[in-house]
Amino acid sequence: MRLLLIRHGQTPSNVLYLLDTAVPGAALTELGERQAAALPEALAGEDIDALYASTLIRTQLTAAPLAGARGLDVLVRDGIREVSAGDLEMRGDAEAADLYMTTVFAWAAGDTELRMPDGENGVEALGRFDAVVAEAAESGVGTVAMVSHGAAIRMWAAARADNVDVAFAAEHRLDNTGVVVLEGSPVDGWKAVSWAGAVVAAAGPGESGPAGELLGSAG
Repeated sequence: MRLLLIRHGQTPSNVLYLLDTAVPGAALTELGERQAAALPEALAGEDIDALYASTLIRTQLTAAPLAGARGLDVLVRDGIREVSAGDLEMRGDAEAADLYMTTVFAWAAGDTELRMPDGENGVEALGRFDAVVAEAAESGVGTVAMVSHGAAIRMWAAARADNVDVAFAAEHRLDNTGVVVLEGSPVDGWKAVSWAGAVVAAAGPGESGPAGELLGSAG
């Protein structure tokens, strides 16, 4: 299966650098709407068979133009929502952003029992994402697009792709509407084909919030 993990378009919380992870979350900015509108053309070379989005409104708004262009229903699943920030919710300081991303990458490195302050742990976060990917794989389709979130995508790719380690995911940005492309299956494993349009390379700079930043660059 070919799996496209797409980060949602820009939100006001991204611009303000806030850890906005609770449902329903912020909508898109004008730039975010333009980013979403550009997705059908950006993904013109992908023969997408199924399209998923999380329970946060920003992913559904991002998926809508692609769904319209391809004649697809948007399958909304809680499992691919953003990693819950717990007590860090709506904080915008560097300390909170660093703790959030450090915890996320600790899960990808195998410390899955570690818990976000008053939030979920890695077993829960990876498990729910795995379940949606497994559902898509079991459907037998060739290419699946999932509109999800920066931290969730980077965590899952680092934990599950054979050629993406924690150091790579921590050092490489994923801007709004950036796409990580993987191939494989839950049984055989996954390999990242490209990261934000390049083979194992970073996306460009932008106001995309803490979940898209390099680890330690939250300031």
